[in-house]
Amino acid sequence: MDRREFVEGCTLGAGALAATLGSAAWASTARARSYGRVLLVDELGSPLKASSLKAQTNYVFHYPFEATPVFLLDLGKPAATTQLVTRDKQAYSWPGGVGPSRSLVAYSAICAHKLVYPTKDLSFISFRKGAVVNPQTPSKGDDLIHCCADHSQYDPARGAQVLGGPAEQPLCAVLIEHDPKADTLTATGTLGGELFDDFFKKYDMKLSLEVGPNARKAVATRSTVRELDRFCRNTVRC
Repeated sequence: MDRREFVEGCTLGAGALAATLGSAAWASTARARSYGRVLLVDELGSPLKASSLKAQTNYVFHYPFEATPVFLLDLGKPAATTQLVTRDKQAYSWPGGVGPSRSLVAYSAICAHKLVYPTKDLSFISFRKGAVVNPQTPSKGDDLIHCCADHSQYDPARGAQVLGGPAEQPLCAVLIEHDPKADTLTATGTLGGELFDDFFKKYDMKLSLEVGPNARKAVATRSTVRELDRFCRNTVRC
């Protein structure tokens, strides 16, 4: 091999290495974000027992901020690890459900399309048991999270992957830990495409009226879990 061929070979090798490293960096960009450990409690302020959750029932709590709602679900079936991608093309691996049956999951309740979310007065987004009956937007499966504002459908058993509608990415996952001895649940962080900045920008005035000056304040040590029907006066069923 002469000098010219050697230099060209080194250049090509360096380019291939850079491409490989670039691809690996791209695949690892969406990492879990820690917002502190927050114990989930019931409406009486006692630590919530995971075994007390009713299967396929909407529960809601707030994390990581006082104004950002989260769905907590016992799917009644195991939820396996799923490979997903954000709208910014960042790949991540959702770890699956927790608990004895790996059926407990949590997701940000902010729709990934128009940022629709449950309020105390109204909720256009919720988990729906079985198939959603809607002639305009047929259900893409059973037991999905459905947003009636834009008919985006997410599969909570697969990391809230988008199955239908205009949403461009899965719902942001909220990571929870289950303590098998105490049967308690603790929120620890998020994984996937966060939309909190867009959410606060869009609803700044509305949130200040709903939550007050603490809307952007991080939840400190505890967050109360309620059934959605007890938290929200009117859950829209489309």
